[in-house]
Amino acid sequence: MFSHSIWIVGPSRSGKTTRLVKQFASWMLDDNYQYETFDKKNPRQQNSDRIAKSLHLNQTEPSVLVLAANDDNRRELADKIVTTTAGKYPVRCKTPLGFFQDEIILFWPLLIQSLNLKAQFPVRLRPETEQELATKLWHPYLDEEILRRVGVNEYRLVRRILDLLQLAAYGGTPTEEISSVLATALAEQDNTHLEPEFLAFLLLNWRNWCLERGLLTYGIITELYSQHLLTNSDYQQRLRKRYQGVLADDVQDYPAVVCHLFEFLLDGGAVGAFSYNPDGVVRLGLGADPGYIEAKLAARTQVETLTASPLNSLADTLTEPMVELLTEPMALLSLPEAVQSIQTTSRAQLLRQTAEAIAQAIKAKQVEPEQVAVIAPGLDAIARYTLIEILTKQGIAVQSLNDQRPLISFPIVRALLTLLALVYPGLGRLLDRDAVAEMLVVLSRGYGERGRGREGESGRVGETFSPSFSHIDPVRAGLIADYCFQPHPDRPNLLPPTAFDRWDRLGYAATTAYSEILQWLEEQRSQQELRLIPSPISLLDRAIQRFLWNGSNLPYDQLAALRELLETAQHYWEIDSRLRQISSSPPISSPQEAIADFIQLLRRGTITANPYPIRPIGPATKAVTFATIFQYRSSRRSHRWHFWLDAGSPLWAKGGAATLFGAPFFLQERLGEPWTAEDEKMAEEQRLRRILADLLSRVSERVYLCHSDLAMNGQEQLGPLLPLVHQINLVE
Repeated sequence: MFSHSIWIVGPSRSGKTTRLVKQFASWMLDDNYQYETFDKKNPRQQNSDRIAKSLHLNQTEPSVLVLAANDDNRRELADKIVTTTAGKYPVRCKTPLGFFQDEIILFWPLLIQSLNLKAQFPVRLRPETEQELATKLWHPYLDEEILRRVGVNEYRLVRRILDLLQLAAYGGTPTEEISSVLATALAEQDNTHLEPEFLAFLLLNWRNWCLERGLLTYGIITELYSQHLLTNSDYQQRLRKRYQGVLADDVQDYPAVVCHLFEFLLDGGAVGAFSYNPDGVVRLGLGADPGYIEAKLAARTQVETLTASPLNSLADTLTEPMVELLTEPMALLSLPEAVQSIQTTSRAQLLRQTAEAIAQAIKAKQVEPEQVAVIAPGLDAIARYTLIEILTKQGIAVQSLNDQRPLISFPIVRALLTLLALVYPGLGRLLDRDAVAEMLVVLSRGYGERGRGREGESGRVGETFSPSFSHIDPVRAGLIADYCFQPHPDRPNLLPPTAFDRWDRLGYAATTAYSEILQWLEEQRSQQELRLIPSPISLLDRAIQRFLWNGSNLPYDQLAALRELLETAQHYWEIDSRLRQISSSPPISSPQEAIADFIQLLRRGTITANPYPIRPIGPATKAVTFATIFQYRSSRRSHRWHFWLDAGSPLWAKGGAATLFGAPFFLQERLGEPWTAEDEKMAEEQRLRRILADLLSRVSERVYLCHSDLAMNGQEQLGPLLPLVHQINLVE
């Protein structure tokens, strides 16, 4: 039977997304499309006729389901569709997990009925809250003996167990069957792993505990959708009526359960258009199953292969020579001048020379800042700080893609948490003098002088923001913390500046700023005692408005950190409120303990969910891009120049943080099979080839291999890209 669904396959930047958008426009805009292309006797083709017609009946729900691999790609795909169709048709573009979540919430009454759940509105847990609650729930079972046997701390073990639930759900494996999959997969492993039955017990306990309270995680959402909602006859009828077409971009990064949704829609007569990039697999190891999706969908669609090379990329000329040099280091091949190297002995020298090379090229007008990307297998804090510091001093802006830094790494966040411990009682053990001193320095930046008057004369405090100037410098802050901070487990206190015998050494500006902070703290304490502060979120907002914002323009990174803090706090207390409504004893017994747990959660360095993204505009877009390999490939960006940092690192072939424990066990093509050393070697070779092909498709002019003989820890670097560096040195 002739199939009018299409499967578009091609390398990076070969026009797959553009082809998808054109297909959508054909479905929506061309009145003759359905009549000229397909046979009317085919029910699937008749259904395709209704795609364009249905939207002319004042339909508010889009008839085409549009999916993208991640949130950044989702926004770009939606913008392209709206631009191409002149905004005439409603488009709801979602990620697969975003679609699952919307459907679960929309059809929650069906699940309440079929699963006999309590009638309450569901609330999604963010990853950091999921981690915190699971740790509390499992703490009685994870004793010292288990932690010693596994060889990791409680935090990492809980995260690893939760990842198993998510991976199983993505692969379509019910939670009840996780133990059988792990039993066969770990049968030949050593005894450092926990018993599969014990892991399944913990996960079932966690899932049931969440469902009783209406709490949803990504893993639970996916399992509920694939195992219960998608198999519900009432939901199936509504799904067929809502969507007569499906458009999915970059399906190589989708979990296997999404294929079940696609197959259901196609079997019901819907038309589909899918794009697939064999070199663009980024989320393999995080739940994606590209082999399964390709095997299921490519066979039942019309395959279109885009062989055109990406415009002005180095993929054609460099991919095969580079791969051959890596697989056969003795091959007599030479790389073109487009590939150059920066090689030093120490990593500190490498960072300086890389930053200087970028700055010199930009100042010489060889390349614009927005045309340069620095890509590394892992950007540690030292590398990030060094490169940013050198470039910003040269007047060059820098943009970090999805900078996954713990909130506690920002001084403004640490200062706000210290404020919480000073206002609310019972939190004195979370304070020390260093934290108080840092708080004074940060908060005294939140308001400044009106240009500092004439001849450096001090103006009036509390009028404008001065981010580079602090009324209380670190030395004076240390003196105040030493002589005016009064530790107490229940009521820690800050004394007036006169409690310091030589308070005249503080100076007028520091004394005034400190007195205003004291006055504000006293006001908040009195209001807290009168229960006039609704929640700690309100206190954080007041502090931000009073000390940090004050009508000023904060730097983007600090503004993002504050938004992330407020969103995290709001979510934390939303879950806390939900747990207090449950009749059974909640894990958090008092408001003070909730605040203490929140502070400790952030101080442990937990990576919280990113705040809702705001796209940079104006000068902020003209910046050098910093990213890890995973972040850069996920963003689907391209640049004229690439700087591949730490080219000698062994991490280029490793999955690292982009590979979860047990990920290979839940792939459909090898479900439950053990993962051997040979499998790992083959996976690393394939991963490295995909990375090279993908990155070279995203650079158009020049690649710098930046290599230092010694890594940050002083060890010699012998990574898989080293033959490329040696080859360039031989030519030079």
